[in-house]
Amino acid sequence: RGWLEILFCYPGFQAISLHRLSHRLWRSPLPLKLAARCLSQIGRAFTGIEIHPGARIGHSVFIDHGMGVVIGETAEIGDDVTLYQGVTLGGTSLQAGKRHPTLEDNVIVGSGAQVLGPITVRECARIGANAVVLKDVPSGATMVGIPARIVMSKGNDKADDFQAYGTPTEDLPDPVARSFDSMRAQMSTLAERIEELEQELSDLKGGTPRESGDGENDIKGSRTEAGSP
Repeated sequence: RGWLEILFCYPGFQAISLHRLSHRLWRSPLPLKLAARCLSQIGRAFTGIEIHPGARIGHSVFIDHGMGVVIGETAEIGDDVTLYQGVTLGGTSLQAGKRHPTLEDNVIVGSGAQVLGPITVRECARIGANAVVLKDVPSGATMVGIPARIVMSKGNDKADDFQAYGTPTEDLPDPVARSFDSMRAQMSTLAERIEELEQELSDLKGGTPRESGDGENDIKGSRTEAGSP
């Protein structure tokens, strides 16, 4: 409703604004890294969003709600990226160098999702709520689950509708319903197979004695014919 509301009531905007300043201090040729860390801690205390001053954040990045968001030192975020509350862009190693993920342009990361390690989430990808991403994500893919797996892919078409919390509301297969459908199909197949086996067993019970008796009579007749003068 106005820039004053954004300035005073949007913690994502406040956190990113403070990060712009702390990032400049961090990259300054002067020894100002401690000041940069202190500023980032102030932002964390006021907003609940922890962004390391070494992280690189592009333009038009939107952190919605924001509480509990953690962005590591070597993380890189492209333009027009949306992060929801509880998102972690974390590292899996204590070694120096690149240890946090890279998010390219137009990525959406749902609430509670964790993107871990020096991996790359390609442009227009969607990370569903509470997903744990441990491998590179191709362009336009939608990832859900623990560990996250691709459930659909639409390429990197920017015209695709915005997906709240990284999860599409249409055309997304329900994993529970899919499991039930698979169980129903297996049960139906097993039921048909049981009917076939019962029919075969019934045919064997009804036809074997008669066929066996006919065979014995034929054998006896052959023996009689063979023994007759």
